[in-house]
Amino acid sequence: MALPRPIKPDVGSRLPRAVTLHPRAGHGKARLPAATEPAMILYPAIDLKDGQAVRLVHGDMDRATVFNDDPAAQARAFVAEGAQWLHLVDLNGAFAGAPVNGAVVEAILAACPVPAQLGGGIRDMATIEGWLARGLARVILGTVAVENPDLVRDAARAFPGQVAVGIDARDGRVATKGWATETDVRVTDLARSFEDAGVAAIIYTDIARDGAMGGPNVAATAALARAVSIPVIASGGVASLADLIALRDTGVIAGAISGRALYDGAIDLRAALAALVA
Repeated sequence: MALPRPIKPDVGSRLPRAVTLHPRAGHGKARLPAATEPAMILYPAIDLKDGQAVRLVHGDMDRATVFNDDPAAQARAFVAEGAQWLHLVDLNGAFAGAPVNGAVVEAILAACPVPAQLGGGIRDMATIEGWLARGLARVILGTVAVENPDLVRDAARAFPGQVAVGIDARDGRVATKGWATETDVRVTDLARSFEDAGVAAIIYTDIARDGAMGGPNVAATAALARAVSIPVIASGGVASLADLIALRDTGVIAGAISGRALYDGAIDLRAALAALVA
C-alpha cells in the first residue's frame, strides 16, 4: 500500500512544546528540565495488525490479541497518562516489506503531540523520506540493517537523529522479515557494524521474551549496551515495574518498550513514568 498523502505541519512541529528529549534516546533536540528528566525513557508500544492495536506472542501473527480497534484512541490514552514517546510497529508491513497500516499511523501522528518511532516494512529511502516528511520523529530499520546496511548509513547521514536500527534476535542471532527468517548474524556483530554510522539508537528485542510477560533479558540487553556506544532500547518481556527498574538500574540502557503489560494493567503507565524520573 502506498503511503497516504502528507499531512501538515512538518516533523519539527510534532515535538511537544514543553517536553524536550533525553539525549540518550538519540534524538537531537534539547533536554528535559533536570528536575523531570527520566533516567530511562519508557516507550508505550502500539503494534498494528489489520488496522487494530494488537500484541503478539513470540512474534507469531496467528497468536494476536486485539487490545483496541482504534489505535489513535489508544495513542491518545497513553499520552494522557504522560507518555513522552510512542513506539509503533506495522506488523503487516514487516511481513509485506512495505507499509500496510499507513493510514492508521497517520491518524496516530495527527492525534498526538509527542514524537513517535515506527518500524515494520521500511526498506527503501523513499519510504524513509515519506514517513519523516509526514511527521514521524524516527524510523526503525530492521531487515535492511542486515540485507542493505548501506541504506542505513545513507539514511542516518541524511536524517541525523531520526534513524534507529531494530535488532530482533533468537538465541543471540538476528531474525528478519517480521522475525520469520533467521540468520547467522550475531547481535553484537551487527550492532558494532553501525558504530560509525550515526544511528540514533538500537532497539533490541529478545523474541523469546516478546509478548510472553516473562520479564526482559536484562543481562543480554545490558551486555549489548556495554558493547556499543549507540544508545540501546530494550524490548520484549517487560511485565512489571520491577522489570523497568531492573533495566534502569543497569545504568547503561537508554529506554524500554512495553506493550502487553500496559494493556493488561500489570504496569500503571503514570506510576512507571514517575518511578523512572531520576
